[in-house]
Parts: sequence; structure tokens; C-alpha cells
Amino acid sequence: MYQWSDEDLMFRDAVRGFIAKEVTPHVDQLESGALPPFDIIRKLYATFGLDEMAREGLEKAIAREEAGTTGSGKSGGGFSGAGSMGVILNSELAGVSLGLVASMGVSLGLTAGTIRSRGTLAQKKRWLPELVTMAKVGAWAITEPDSGSDAFGGMKSYVRRDGEDYILNGRKTFITNGPYADVTVVYAKLDEEDGTDRRDRKVLTFVLDKGMPGFVQSPAFKKMGMNSSPTGELFFENVRITPDRLLGETENPAKGDGKDSAKESFAAERIGIASLALGIINECHRLCIDYAKSRKLWGKEIAQFQLIQLKLAEMEIARINVQNMVFNAIERTAAGDKVTLAEASAMKLYSSRAATEVAMEAVQLFGGNGYMAEYKVEQLARDAKSLMIYAGSNEIQVTHIAKGLIAG
Repeated sequence: MYQWSDEDLMFRDAVRGFIAKEVTPHVDQLESGALPPFDIIRKLYATFGLDEMAREGLEKAIAREEAGTTGSGKSGGGFSGAGSMGVILNSELAGVSLGLVASMGVSLGLTAGTIRSRGTLAQKKRWLPELVTMAKVGAWAITEPDSGSDAFGGMKSYVRRDGEDYILNGRKTFITNGPYADVTVVYAKLDEEDGTDRRDRKVLTFVLDKGMPGFVQSPAFKKMGMNSSPTGELFFENVRITPDRLLGETENPAKGDGKDSAKESFAAERIGIASLALGIINECHRLCIDYAKSRKLWGKEIAQFQLIQLKLAEMEIARINVQNMVFNAIERTAAGDKVTLAEASAMKLYSSRAATEVAMEAVQLFGGNGYMAEYKVEQLARDAKSLMIYAGSNEIQVTHIAKGLIAG
């Protein structure tokens, strides 16, 4: 049975020290949107040497690819969110400021990860060095106002060929890091008159840089939770895209089109949700135990009341279950055993639901205090709810799980 190693626990304590010093004092500013999260993320990377690890890992991966010894370059990030230390980092941050993890994960995981797995060597050299070190912020744009869970079928953003170039038009919404992103990976349909139904047309993936003519990034939205992560809209009006910005620099890559790329990212993102859920559950559990032992009613600690004990016991059951899911993902990733999209969807569905239930019960346990912003559980409840929508709504996860079962 997998357990945290002594090294993992030492790293966890170091992360907690960083959070206490560099994150907790700024939570109000982060939650109000007055302070973008990126400088704190960069300080985190510098403190633990993650920027140098990422830089060195990328350089080695590129050198191997240049030598023809590998074609994937997947190790270029230097610090995997699927490894034990990555899980610890994400879960510890999630218990204090979930949006920090969302912004970091989209920039490093989805944006850099897509370029790493789908880009040419030249494209990796062009965009990855600044992305993997957080010198630049990345965004990953697939969701649209009229598509949501029907990401591909309902996609209306399109590109048309114009000589060797492409012209992009459309709109993306709910884009994490969108207002601040320096580099954005964008999915759009190829609009060509070949008789193919619009829903089934080829999806291409492009890399855009901030400030390109016709590319507009909106201010950040106001949201219910996850407020330390800026979310916005992207607008494309006749954006001219040269062929070197088409990921893979071909419309017919050997690894599949943009749909395949996005599905790989969906699986990784949904596995990551379990780590975030674990962080919220852990923090709610800790706060509730402390509160139950200090709060008194009728001359007794409320921890002595059976209904309070039931709430704590159910939180512990959720903690164990989600932690075991995370442990399973760590072991399988280390062994090279790929977690399927259906399995990742199951992890996401269960863990996000568990985190939301635990957080809402935490508010209930705190009573009137739990409804006040002064007490941490109020923020945790709002943040937890986002996990049921983020990375694909829980309703669509049911479909992916069922398809996996039927296909198997």
C-alpha cells in the first residue's frame, strides 16, 4: 500500500512553511482579485528550485530530441504534478488558495504540456523555456459560450486558409489565466467546403502570443469561488496565424488532430482534480476538529455530541477514499500505467463531490461562524463547488465513465 515517504513529509512541511509566510498573509488580496497569483507562483518556484529543475529538464529533453533518441520531450517540465511531490504541492496550496493551483496547473500542465506533446522541436524551443519556468503565463482555450461540455461539436471558433496562413475568428470563455496570459493554446475548427458537417470538422491547435492584431483578452470575471485565479474571455477577429504557429506544423499529425490532444489534457486535468479535492478535504477536516474541540455548548465541547462526531467521521471516510485514489494515480503514473479518460473522469466525479460535501458540512458544523467570510470554511465551500464544474461538469463525467464501461 502506497504511503507518503519521509522525504514527502519533509517536503510537505517545507511547503506549509512557504504557504504560512508567502500565501496566507495575501489571501484577502488574492481572493479579491487585487493581486494576480503569478508573482507568488514564481516565488514558490524559485524557493524550491522548481524553475531550475524545469529549465534543466527541458534542456535535456530537447537535447535528446535533437540527437534523435526521443520524440516526446514529455520530461521537459522537470516537476510532474502527477508525482508525489507535485500532489503534495497542489493539495497543500488548494487548502489555502485553490486558484493558485488552477493558474499554475493551466500554465504548466495544459499550455506547456500541449506544446511539449504536440509541438515540433522548433516550437518547443520557441515557447517552452519561458513557460516551464513561469517566466511567462500560459492559457489553454477550448471552451466557448455555446459549447460547454460539447466542446468539439458545439465549437464555433474557426480558421480559414489564406494562402499559407490561417485567419482565426471566434470567441472563447471561462479561460483560466485568460486576462493575463502571454502564450495561449487555442483550438479552432478548420472551415472548408468539403461537405463535412460542421460538428465533425477537423480541429486544429494554434499557439498565440499576447498582443497579436485582432486578439483581445478581456478583464477578469467576478466568480463565486476560486477567485485567486483570473478567468476571462478571449476574442479573435481576423487574427492572422502563420504556419509556424500550428502545433506540429501540419494539419495531419501522426499523433492525431486537436481533438486527441485535448482528450489527453482532459484526463490529466481530471486526475489533478482529486489532488485539489484532497487538499480541501484535509483543510476542512483539520479546521473542524480544532473547532469542535474548542467550541462549547451547554458546558461541553461540541466534539462530545454524537451528531458532530458523525460529521467528523464522514469527513475522515471521504479523506481516506480520495487519498487512496490519489495514491493509486501516483503509483500507476510512476509505473507507466496510463490512467484512462474514463478512470480519470471517475476520480474527478467522486473527489469533487466528496470535497463539496465535506466543505458544506464544515460550514454547517461551524454554524453561524461558518457562514462568515472571517472563517476559512466559507471560502473552502465556495472553492470546492468549482471542482464539480471545472475540468468538465460532473454530469459529463458520467457519460465518459459509462462509455468506458460499455467499450470495455
